[in-house]
Amino acid sequence: MDVAGELEIFTLVAETRSFSAAGRLLDLAPSSIARVIDRIEARLGVRLLLRTTRSLTLTAEGATYLSSARRILADLKETEQQITNQSSPQGRLRISGSIVYGKTFVVPLLGDFIRRYPGILVDINLTDTVVDIAAGQADVAVRLGPLADGNLTARKLGETHKLIVASPDYLARHGTPLIPEDLLDHDCIDFNFKRAMPGWPFLKDGSVYSLAVKGSVETNNGDTQGQLAAEGVGIARVCAETVARQIERGELVPLLEAFNPGDGEEIHAVFVGGAHIPARVRCFVDYLVERFEEGAFGLAGGSVFVSR
Repeated sequence: MDVAGELEIFTLVAETRSFSAAGRLLDLAPSSIARVIDRIEARLGVRLLLRTTRSLTLTAEGATYLSSARRILADLKETEQQITNQSSPQGRLRISGSIVYGKTFVVPLLGDFIRRYPGILVDINLTDTVVDIAAGQADVAVRLGPLADGNLTARKLGETHKLIVASPDYLARHGTPLIPEDLLDHDCIDFNFKRAMPGWPFLKDGSVYSLAVKGSVETNNGDTQGQLAAEGVGIARVCAETVARQIERGELVPLLEAFNPGDGEEIHAVFVGGAHIPARVRCFVDYLVERFEEGAFGLAGGSVFVSR
C-alpha cells in the first residue's frame, strides 16, 4: 500500500477510535486495518495507539503523527485540485522580471489579474539576475531585448521605443540641441556596459549612423538615467515608457525626434511550453497579451508564439 493510503487509514482509525469503524468507511476488514497500523508502527519503531479490548487511545507520538498526516493529506488534496481544475486556475504563479521593466510593465497589470483569478497566488520576484525557468526557478518571465536560444517558448507582448530626453532646467542652462552633433557639447548620460552598437544611433538622409557621446555619469539601467536627467544632470537616451510620467509632468522634454531611428526592444513572456502548460501560466500569458494588445502601455503589441 502507498504511504498516502496508510496515512488515510491511520487518520480514520485515530478519528473513529475503532478498527471496525474505519474498516466500514473504507470497505476493509478490521484485521486488514490492524495490519496497516502494525506496519506503520514497526517502520517507525514506536507505538502510535494504545489498544485495549474496549478502546484505542493515541500516544504522544500518535498525536504528532496524526497532525502531520492530516496536513499531508490536505496538501495532497489541494495539489490535485489545482492541477485538475482548469476552469478556475489555482495555485502559486511565480513571475520574474527585471526591477525596472517589471515595475513598468508587469506590476501595473497585477491588480486586475488578481481580481480576475482570485484562486491564483501571485509570487513576483523582480531582480536583474536572469532566473533559470527551465530549471524551475520561475513559471513565467517578462524579458526585454534579444532572447538566448534554449528550450523555452517566448510569446511577444510588444516593443518599446527609445527617446532622448532632458529636463527644462538643464536645457535652460546649456541650450537645446537641434541636430545630433550638438550633443558633442553636452553632458550625456550613457550606459556603463558594452552594447552591440556603441554610441547613440540617429537617422539622417534615410540612413542610420552612430554618434559617440560623452558625459560625467554612466549607469547600468535606463531608470536611473531617466531620474538623473530629470534632476538636470544631463541628457539621456532611454526607453520612452519608463519616463512617460516624467514627460507628462513636464520634468523631462523629448529631444531630436526628427532624427529618431525608431529602434527599440521587443518584450516577451517566456515560459516552458508543451502540451501540459499549467492553467495558471497559460491564463497569465494570455492576460498579458490581451492587455498589451489593448495598448496598456502604448506599445505595438504582438501575440505570435516564437520557439526559442
